[in-house]
Amino acid sequence: MLHDPFHLAPARMHEAEGQGRHAFALFQAVRHDGPLIWITPARALHSPMLPGLPEGVGERLHLIRPENETDLLWSTEEALRSQPVGLVIAEPEIPMSLTVARRLQLAAEAGQTPGLMLIREGAGSNATETRWHCDPVAGGADSTLHRWSLKKNKKGTFGEWILHWHGETAAFDLVSKTGKRSPPATSTR
Repeated sequence: MLHDPFHLAPARMHEAEGQGRHAFALFQAVRHDGPLIWITPARALHSPMLPGLPEGVGERLHLIRPENETDLLWSTEEALRSQPVGLVIAEPEIPMSLTVARRLQLAAEAGQTPGLMLIREGAGSNATETRWHCDPVAGGADSTLHRWSLKKNKKGTFGEWILHWHGETAAFDLVSKTGKRSPPATSTR
């Protein structure tokens, strides 16, 4: 069995930053079974649009829009402790302290639930298991190309992948980097 580099370990906290962090969150939502909790500030400019979500996600998604950062973190902690939640996604507005991040990690362990914090660049916590940098790939005719880089990983390797994910299912294709393809085989007659 091949290792899946995009698998989020259960009972752990993860982070995604960059312009493509919401696409990464949707990709993870498709891949996790059970109820999905997405917690975003009440004044957030963007929130998931149920009709535009990948098949099966909208029926399982519960949106929570707390009024302030304290309530957002409390909601995240409570959702992580709840069973049988498949994935908790939260969008804090300010960097978390180490104490807050550790509380969320303990809640994820208690509920055996993976948590994904969609953070602003540079707002990561040392307590997180993995940190992803996610960006769309610009300049091509295909608007479904993504560059996802694993920048922090407490229990594994780092890496960068360019992939084609059309947003409808959990299926994706890895794309070779330009100029990194193997040369064609040559005949030695």
